[in-house]
Amino acid sequence: MTWHQTIIVGNLGGDPELRYMQSGDAVCNFSVAVSERWRDRQTGEQREKTTWYRVAVWGGQAETCNTYLSRGRQVMVIGNVNARGYVNNNGEAAASLDLRAREVRFLGGRGDGDQSGGWQGGGQQRGGQQGGGQQGGQRRQQQRSDRASNYPDSPATIDDIPF
Repeated sequence: MTWHQTIIVGNLGGDPELRYMQSGDAVCNFSVAVSERWRDRQTGEQREKTTWYRVAVWGGQAETCNTYLSRGRQVMVIGNVNARGYVNNNGEAAASLDLRAREVRFLGGRGDGDQSGGWQGGGQQRGGQQGGGQQGGQRRQQQRSDRASNYPDSPATIDDIPF
């Protein structure tokens, strides 16, 4: 198993999932699609390749990611990647890219009309504001639910995710 530091910028393929370990440590998991586009020199056609990463974020940053991220949101993730080989359900060789995040930065707007962007996961919003309390949590959950209803059930490619 080889770990490499990696920086990716892409969009969440689904809402994050938060769990707590027996030790009490939080871990948040989500998938990120990173797309590469180019024009084929021989045919002149536009080509696209999407690579999926399974991201794990730990500690307080995990809770922040769970609160503020949702499907379609653009993020930058810095961490260590591990490529694992396996045999898929069709009996074919496949690979999984698992990224253990050290830092997650939220890019673009929050998806609810606020285009302030630039907010870093793992602490406070710019200006020192920190969403908290029961009402803030309920409001964020409702906003997240409202946003989720705008997306199709399961995008096949990054083009299916509206952003």
